[in-house]
Amino acid sequence: MKDFLKFTLATITGIIVSGVVLFFVSILVFFSMVSSSESETQVHKNSIMMLDLNGVLVERSQDNPFDFLLGDEYSTYGMDDILSSIKKAKENDDIKGIYIQATSLGSGFASLEEIRNALKDFKESGKFIVAYADTYTQGLYYLSSVADKVMLNPQGMIEWRGLASTPMFFKDLLAKIGVEMQVFKVGTYKSAVEPFISTEMSPANREQVNVYLSSIWGQITSDVAESRKVSVDSLNSIADRMMMFHPATESVNCGLADTLIYRNDVRNYLKTMIGVDKDDRINILGLKDMVNVKKNVPKDKSGNVIAVYYAYGEIDGTSSSSTSEEGIDSKKVIKDLRKLQEDEDVKAVVLRVNSPGGSAFGSEQIWYAVTELKKEKPVIVSMGDYAASGGYYISCNADTIVAEPTTLTGSIGIFGMFPNAKGLTEKIGVNFDVVKTNQYSDFGMLTRPMSDGEKNLVQMYVNQGYDLFLTRCSDGRGISKEELDKIAQGRVWTGSTAKELGLVDELGGLDKAIEIAIAKAGIDAYTVMNYPAKESFFESLMNTNPGNYIKVRMMKGTIGEVYQQFSALENFEKSDRIQARVPFELNIQ
Repeated sequence: MKDFLKFTLATITGIIVSGVVLFFVSILVFFSMVSSSESETQVHKNSIMMLDLNGVLVERSQDNPFDFLLGDEYSTYGMDDILSSIKKAKENDDIKGIYIQATSLGSGFASLEEIRNALKDFKESGKFIVAYADTYTQGLYYLSSVADKVMLNPQGMIEWRGLASTPMFFKDLLAKIGVEMQVFKVGTYKSAVEPFISTEMSPANREQVNVYLSSIWGQITSDVAESRKVSVDSLNSIADRMMMFHPATESVNCGLADTLIYRNDVRNYLKTMIGVDKDDRINILGLKDMVNVKKNVPKDKSGNVIAVYYAYGEIDGTSSSSTSEEGIDSKKVIKDLRKLQEDEDVKAVVLRVNSPGGSAFGSEQIWYAVTELKKEKPVIVSMGDYAASGGYYISCNADTIVAEPTTLTGSIGIFGMFPNAKGLTEKIGVNFDVVKTNQYSDFGMLTRPMSDGEKNLVQMYVNQGYDLFLTRCSDGRGISKEELDKIAQGRVWTGSTAKELGLVDELGGLDKAIEIAIAKAGIDAYTVMNYPAKESFFESLMNTNPGNYIKVRMMKGTIGEVYQQFSALENFEKSDRIQARVPFELNIQ
């Protein structure tokens, strides 16, 4: 018995000691990986930059420690990293070209267009771009079509079929559980509420979707036609044939691809492009390598700063979503913009907006902060995939607004939603009663429908919000409220159409906005700095809620593309009731 206890105690002690040792070894390995990822990349001769696109595109990259610890099927790419890497590849003489390996990328077309334009600029250096995919998604084919050579797997396909929007509707689902959405809105085209009160698009919404889809598709086909030397009419005929179901040779015959090649042979093809033998080794620099390549520009000593402030995601007002991975915290944005306003070194601010909108209250607060900032220094807005509704609200008073032709913007309108769960309480056998001192003492109760008086009050409040929104846009854009109302009404416009209507000043990307900011600041020497500062590893670790992180990952993995809609329902109680935003999910495919 004594020997048994000794053996057991020794075993337990060994397990504990081994666990402690393994823990510290893991920590050392982990931190060595973190430190190595931040070391400068040395570029050797005959190098090639590789854009291995298989994941999700966001405005700014931010390493999350839980991605490393738990693993992630897809990568998250920062637009900032991609654009800066392409620019560095252009300037570095040892990098001979870019190889795009196109798999799948969750992104809007405006972001793809901005990357595509950066690649076009790269080609002006005389260096090559080669693209390969087993199967090209429609978005990545659009991006890859700028390449000198578009290569396709002999058994692969190109998804080229045109655009469609397929919104999801929850009215019948809500009815089954006994919930009715009481909606208040201003704007004929304000369709964000339709999924909760209808089973199909309204005629007005169908009209606006058809117009902006046609505008986006027109820009895509025009760009591809220019790069591939295929007419727009031919591209539409090819889309109607659904080339993805035809043999890959047909994609070559019709001009979508240049050659068929297996992935295993691509490396040898790249060797011929840079003029090395098959037996020689080529240096491939991935995006993480390129991020750590030193910029080939002299350090500015003037002290002048052009600030690029990123505002992306849904706009929060007095509360925030519990599962939101990114978003515009109005209180934080106001504080940050005030600091930029007071910083004498900052000569101009580029506000990078990529937002479908959100809280009307939060949008108004940010609008005021932008207005105050504008009194001190030029403010230029650069729009990403979306700058609509609340996203346009916070942009409208800038000195200059720059958008991509495929940016979705406008949507000047307001709505409010209040659930009536009386049917649900009846289904589960729960009853409520009330004693009150005044007529509206129990306003906001979810267990009964609103009275006519309550409905009139809420609609009056929404009307006031819309009138204020119109006023802000009218003052900022120099358009009378009467004329603005004709193109407002909650209608979504593409950037190209918005420019014609006066809602946008210039077409282009972030670089265009920075150029305008420099000119308005009237400076020759400057440094471009991004704000807010990215979180350090430890800040990210401390600020990430593990439960929410795992929950979001599980939901996305389970329900995929409809995650946004279910998330909106789940977090409805935490959201501001009065919203300035586009539909919860536009579903453009």
